[in-house]
Amino acid sequence: VKAMLPSYELGFYALVVTCAVLYSGSGIFEASRDSMNRKAFRDGIKPGWHYFGRKMDVADFEWVMWFTSFRNVIIFALSGHVLFGKICSMTLPQHRAVMYMIYGALAVLGTMGLLYLMIILSHCLLLYSVALAKQKWLCYVAGLCCLASFKVEPFGSWQSGFVTGAFDLQDVLFYGGCTFTIMRCMSFALESSDKEEGIYSIFDLLKYNFYLPFFFFGPVMTFDQFHAQVSTRELRRKDDEMRNIRVQALLHVGAIVAVDIFFHFFYILTLPSDLKFVNRLSDWSLAGLAYSNLVYDWVKAAVMFGVTNTIARLDHLEPPQPPKCITMLYIFAETHFDRGINDWLCKYVYDHLGESHDSVLKELVASTATFAVTTLWLGPCQLVYIWSLANCFGLNFELWVQKFFQLGPFAKLEAKLSGAMSRRIRAAFGAVNFWAIVLYNILALNSLEFALLVTKRLLVIGFPVSTLSIWFITYCGVQLIKERERVLALEEEHKADKAKVE
Repeated sequence: VKAMLPSYELGFYALVVTCAVLYSGSGIFEASRDSMNRKAFRDGIKPGWHYFGRKMDVADFEWVMWFTSFRNVIIFALSGHVLFGKICSMTLPQHRAVMYMIYGALAVLGTMGLLYLMIILSHCLLLYSVALAKQKWLCYVAGLCCLASFKVEPFGSWQSGFVTGAFDLQDVLFYGGCTFTIMRCMSFALESSDKEEGIYSIFDLLKYNFYLPFFFFGPVMTFDQFHAQVSTRELRRKDDEMRNIRVQALLHVGAIVAVDIFFHFFYILTLPSDLKFVNRLSDWSLAGLAYSNLVYDWVKAAVMFGVTNTIARLDHLEPPQPPKCITMLYIFAETHFDRGINDWLCKYVYDHLGESHDSVLKELVASTATFAVTTLWLGPCQLVYIWSLANCFGLNFELWVQKFFQLGPFAKLEAKLSGAMSRRIRAAFGAVNFWAIVLYNILALNSLEFALLVTKRLLVIGFPVSTLSIWFITYCGVQLIKERERVLALEEEHKADKAKVE
């Protein structure tokens, strides 16, 4: 990690990546401009900035609803929570968790109705009853069965049928609130099983579940972390904490504005819907289109979780970190768009079964179980099965390759190389991994057909010129990522040394 490369070499890598991004972006921009009035894109592109002569990509249903018809509801509910939370923190800090629970339950009642609230409470009561037995296997079985009741038909439709009325985001809020509730209840049950004496009360579960900023959209905080933080009576801010919160809030607003501007000039979500049109794009533009879809999905997750996390920090909580940007990823183990779910899966499934993750067999069992739960979380269907299988293979293949190159002959060969040369060789393999991550994940973000088209163009039709060119550019990008990791590692080492001295 700490191996250095010459500054002129890193400058060359940065120049190559910048030129490639600009060239690929210009191709996507031209394709967006030329396809603005195509009949096939009529549903995905709507009138936008008339004074610029641009229409807007509105293919992402959730993003459009958040910032149009549902915007005022979100602002009203979260603003009320912030105001309510501030009053509670000042007057009744010891009872603030109860106040958050009451406000959250009333907000859920007003948004989704009484029957929805009853469904949520029934699942909470069921899993609380299971937690009384203090048997982990029973908690897993009951929790996964409850999760399946929302993700497997006809049980999901049967429960959603109880909720009356209709509005644009009803399904999103229904399944979001229900599935996040199950994950929280499972965390509560599993933590109660580990409690040495007795279990936590039903009110601890309700306070945990009905914390409004996390209720519908997450992220998931494990119960032990939430309970410890929300039970603190002495509420003190760290140095510059409010300044950091304000900076983060402004960054999220800036990201929202940037995405809105981006959607008026780059139709990255609508273009993949017409495979005949996309097939006429250059290999560079097609690669940029696939990569842009992953970056956008990360931005959407960062904005969604960033807003709720900002509210949580105002409430003196330390929520899960935002997801790591796909631009900074070349390892499957770090690939996730929801840090909360990732932390949950790691604690209760992946690390529990995989232990140190050094054993090939244990890693296979742990990753298979993890992606089985993830498949149920996302909703079982053919596309999710393929996505889970591909990513599970990628995670295990990393370990297989690592174990293979740790064998005697390869380990001796690498030991003879300089640190810089070893870093270059590893970056070449990392570039392959980077595109495996991209190709495996556009399955879930776009379609199987688009993923197959991109794979065929980049690996078969485009071979060898496009394949090797994009590989080299990705190699340059991985080297820049490694340089950032090196700098961060040195900073952490410096902080650790300083702490020891103090």
